[in-house]
Formats: sequence, C-alpha cells, structure tokens
Amino acid sequence: MATRRLYVVRHGAADPFGELTDVGRRQSELVGERLAGLPVDTVWHSPLTRAVGSARIIGGHLPGVAVRAAAELADHVPYVPDEMPPAWAGFFDGYDAAEAAAGSALADALIRRFARPAETGTHEVLVTHAYQAAWLLRHALDAPPARWLGLNCGNTALTAIEYRDGADPTVLSYNDMGHLPPELRWTGFGPGTRP
Repeated sequence: MATRRLYVVRHGAADPFGELTDVGRRQSELVGERLAGLPVDTVWHSPLTRAVGSARIIGGHLPGVAVRAAAELADHVPYVPDEMPPAWAGFFDGYDAAEAAAGSALADALIRRFARPAETGTHEVLVTHAYQAAWLLRHALDAPPARWLGLNCGNTALTAIEYRDGADPTVLSYNDMGHLPPELRWTGFGPGTRP
C-alpha cells in the first residue's frame, strides 16, 4: 500500500438553492490556484450542485486531471448522538431513526472509500461539505463520533490528511483559508468573528 493524500475542500459559498454565488465562484478560483501547485491525480466531488460547481472551477486549474462524482461525498449528517448535547438539540429536532441510519451508512461508506492508504501513491481533492470534512477529521484523529459536532470549516477551506500503511492518519492542516483574502473567509454557520 502507498500513501494517499487527501485535500478536503468544502464547496464555495452558495445561495439557498445550492448555486454558487459570485463569492463562491471566487473562493473556488482561489483554492484552485492554490491546488495547482500539487500533483493532483483526481478531483472527486459530491453530486450536489454547489460542490459540482466548485469542483469544475478547481479542475479548470488542474489541466488533465479527471473531475468525478463520488456519492459518498454527498451532504449528510454522519452521526446522531444517543445523548444529545443541549446546544445541539434544536439541530436534531425531528431527525428520525431512518435518517440517522442512512447518514451513518453514508458516513461509513465515506471512510471505507477514502480514509485509507491507496494501492499506489495518490493526491486526491475531495470537494464536499462541512459535515463530511468534520467527519473525516474526527476519524483521522480517532476522536469520539459525536466530536464532529462543532467542527465548522469555511467555504473552500482546505484540510489535508495523509494515510500511510501501518501508521495512523496524519492531519497536515484543517480549515486552512490562507488562499482567501479576509473578506472571503467564513464558515457560513452563524455570526461570529471571522478568522
């Protein structure tokens, strides 16, 4: 087995209908420019419109690199805790057992497909959603399942994780927005100080 390097990117900012905004397109351009310096083999993306749009823009900066859909990257809630943290009770209100089971199955599929060493050395970009970036980080750190809650990453923030045979995953960076000017750095999750 060889080293798999994942560059997990949350999609650019989108409108309520899931279409990239002008800001989201600019964010995607900037992360694409940043990734252009890496030996990327494939850009994988969620099937949702905002991720597809971001992946196409990113792929435009990576000539000859395949841009492909991966169902495992779709936006979903990966884990619903049995004992709900009070701050999250409203978030899960009305979330039923069938939805929780479907989300858990998709989260397991995401880990099986991407969170492991590869047959040959590879550099892969995953254009996905905040919850999936949080779930991959939580898994790499071997943190409890509920720890994905509150790991909010910014639009087009970059998380880099390496998977090598015989070793624990290595988190190289999380929520890195260094490619974005300050006015484009934001998570999209509520008010607060912009990093």
